[in-house]
Formats: sequence, structure tokens, C-alpha cells
Amino acid sequence: MQHDLQFADGVLARIHARGGKQFDERAYLFVLAGIEYLQSRLDVRRHVSGAELAWACRDLALERFGLLARTVLDCWGVQSTADIGQVVFALVEIELLSTEPGDKVEHFVAVYDFESAFDDGYEVKATSALSS
Repeated sequence: MQHDLQFADGVLARIHARGGKQFDERAYLFVLAGIEYLQSRLDVRRHVSGAELAWACRDLALERFGLLARTVLDCWGVQSTADIGQVVFALVEIELLSTEPGDKVEHFVAVYDFESAFDDGYEVKATSALSS
């Protein structure tokens, strides 16, 4: 399945104009995809917390990119759950997303450790041909 989405003309320029230059365009698109990924798994569409979205982004990254998930996100400038929050709030600033009272970028800080979340579940196993 191809995932080469792009923002409509001007959207990325609006993000950059508000100081959102640290992340690749694909990071913003990925977070939007993460929201949709999470919503598709809920019984009813609703507002989601920062932690819920951070975990959904992890799951989507692993589903899409497997062992390369952390590397792909890193290439886009996303190295922590706090970065996911920065992307979300940049999208809020240009009114692509909205918040509820009490929502804060800090809700994304230290939801999980990227190294542990992306790397700890994988184990490299030697095959008999390689171990002889």
C-alpha cells in the first residue's frame, strides 16, 4: 500500500511560518495518520489524549515500518513522544487539529522511551545456516 500523501498547497508553508521547521512534512502527515489509525480502533470517534495518540503512533509506525520504525521517525525529526506533541500542537496552531480545555503539549512528554518501545520487542535469531 502506498502512503505518499502530501499537504495541500500552503499548509506546509503555514506550519513553517509558525516555526514548525524542525520536522519533515512526513512527520505531520504521519501524526494525522496516527489519529485516524487510533480513531478507527475506537468504538466511537472521540477526543483522544496525548498518551493515547503517542501509543497509536508507535503501533502505526511498527505496523508500517517494522524494525525500521524508529529510524524512519528519526529521519523525520521525531525522536521522542514530546516530538509527537510538538507536531500535534503545530497542527493545532494552523487549525488542522483542535484541542479541548486542559490539553497541553506536556501531556506528550515521556509517555514512553523510544528505544524501549521500538527496539525491545525484537530479537535477532540466528538460523542454523548462520550459526554453523
